[in-house]
Amino acid sequence: MEWKKILKTDNDWAATVARVALGLVFFPHGAQKALGWFGGYGLEGTLGYFNSIGIPTIVGALVIGAEFFGALGLITGLLGRVAAAGIIPVMMGAVLLTHLPNGFFMNWAGTQAGEGYEFHVLAVALALVVVLKGSGAASLDRWLSRDTQPAPAIRELARAA
Repeated sequence: MEWKKILKTDNDWAATVARVALGLVFFPHGAQKALGWFGGYGLEGTLGYFNSIGIPTIVGALVIGAEFFGALGLITGLLGRVAAAGIIPVMMGAVLLTHLPNGFFMNWAGTQAGEGYEFHVLAVALALVVVLKGSGAASLDRWLSRDTQPAPAIRELARAA
């Protein structure tokens, strides 16, 4: 696998906005599941719940990893494409396993049986921007994938030597 291709990204501020927004939204969700922060159940409680609804432990661990570590990667712009690609199946799984029967709209008024899937559509769309464009400007991916060509004066000195 060519890591430079995965890390490669332009100085694109739109991709940066999509990446950081997605990371900031997913960090609390991942921290709920992994650490029990923000009123969450933590790793053991979340995996127990996932098991109770038929999600195998390994799949639950991947979901938690995608949301928690993926969010950190998105916020910092480290392996942004990989992190965003992990969010997509998590959102699709959530829609198919839980939210689809509740319809499109979120439950703002508290009158539905549960939440709809409009949030998930937006999350997938933002993730697709990052998968397609990369982490964008102000990202560790951009810094790691930059061409490290020496400055012209250093090239001239090297040629002269």
